Amino acid sequence: MSFTAQIKVMPLKELLDPQGKAVLGGLQNLSITAVNDVRIGKHIDLKIDASSKEEAVKIATEAAQKLLANPVMEVFEVSVY
Repeated sequence: MSFTAQIKVMPLKELLDPQGKAVLGGLQNLSITAVNDVRIGKHIDLKIDASSKEEAVKIATEAAQKLLANPVMEVFEVSVY
């Protein structure tokens, strides 16, 4: 079966997000002042051939742990459908 895994990778809340701060500054320069904080992350889609949804989750999680996210600086969430 074919599954789609969506992996969301975000910087740890404890760490400074320079990209987010730059976007926040840009929004404020455009007079969009209602936004209080911006965090920039990554959204990754994987097409996975697996025998079950559970196996697809395992494959996507392994990919995120080993390559797609840096555990020192980032957290990730995996969704499979």
